Amino acid sequence: MKKLPEQYVNIKKRFKKFFTAVDNLGKVTRSSGPIDRKTSHLIQLAAAAAIKSEGSLHSHTRRALETGATTEEIYHAIILLTSIIGFPSVSAALSWADDIIRKRQI
Repeated sequence: MKKLPEQYVNIKKRFKKFFTAVDNLGKVTRSSGPIDRKTSHLIQLAAAAAIKSEGSLHSHTRRALETGATTEEIYHAIILLTSIIGFPSVSAALSWADDIIRKRQI
C-alpha cells in the first residue's frame, strides 16, 4: 500500500466529518460529467500548478500516473500554462512533477 502524506493523514484523523465531506465532493464532481479520470487529474494538476500548490501537484501527478497518464502528458499539461502563469511557475511545477516521476523510475 502506498504511503499517504503525513499532513493528509493528520487531517483525516483530526477532522473526520470535514474529510468525509471533502472526499465526497471529489467523488461527486468527478462523476458529474463526461471527463475521464486521467484527464480530470491532468486538469487538476494544471490547476495546482496555477495556484502554486506543491502538495496538490504531487498528489495529482501521482493520481494521473495511476490512471494511465504518461510523463509526456503530465509535462504537456504543465507547459501549456506558460503564457498564463509564466515560466518561473511552470519551472517550479515541472520540478514538483519530477519529484513524483523520478520516484517511480527508481
